[in-house]
Amino acid sequence: MTDAPIIELEGITKTFGTGAAAFQALKGVDLAIARGDFVAVMGPSGSGKSTTMNILGCLDTPTSGTFRFRGVEVQSLSRDQRSMLRRRYLGFVFQGFNLLARTSALENVELPLLYRGETKKARREAAERSLDKVGLLPWASHTPAELSGGQQQRVAIARALAIDPIAMLFDEPTSALDPEMINEVLDVMVELAQEGMTMIVVTHEMGFARLVADRVVFMDEGRIEEDCTKEEFFGGERGSRAQEFLSKILAH
Repeated sequence: MTDAPIIELEGITKTFGTGAAAFQALKGVDLAIARGDFVAVMGPSGSGKSTTMNILGCLDTPTSGTFRFRGVEVQSLSRDQRSMLRRRYLGFVFQGFNLLARTSALENVELPLLYRGETKKARREAAERSLDKVGLLPWASHTPAELSGGQQQRVAIARALAIDPIAMLFDEPTSALDPEMINEVLDVMVELAQEGMTMIVVTHEMGFARLVADRVVFMDEGRIEEDCTKEEFFGGERGSRAQEFLSKILAH
């Protein structure tokens, strides 16, 4: 890991709506991610985790504050420039798999490369490498309906990997899966982390975070309340909201 952050958020706010109906989802978020970091983002529903991820993934823009990616101020870019940044450098894996239903696993993985203007040969080679990476090359011709939930999410990870991203963002990637399918997705993510991929993961999987994360970021009511090592978060002194959250999760 290097000391220089590749991703920086400074004073990020996000407000939805206007006037009396306005809701401030983020209230001054500061976050720095260095290459090779694995950051687990935790917090109760409505704490601002997904809003933060959408800003990091260039799917939304902040109301105020500064978002730098490799030194470039992203909030100042045009929509097309943000889309280009996302397609070139950021792999995003969502809670829902977001696969095209009537399209094969291979074609789903090729899709971001098609948008990027890659040649058919380059698309095919990259997609096959990515499917092989997640253990699904033999299922390349299958449609999503012919795959389990765990396999579909692994296809989604392969699709994010195919662009050779600088960083990968995962927004609760296992929450839509049956319990027996969760580990096959987490195993792929553990392997990526061990290879040094920069990863920001919203998750409630405590064992996974303890095993793999370098840092834990705990959010509550639109703010980052804790940003510390996993040892400090799981074993040290925590704020009352983080303690309450952990107690509820671990009680299940």
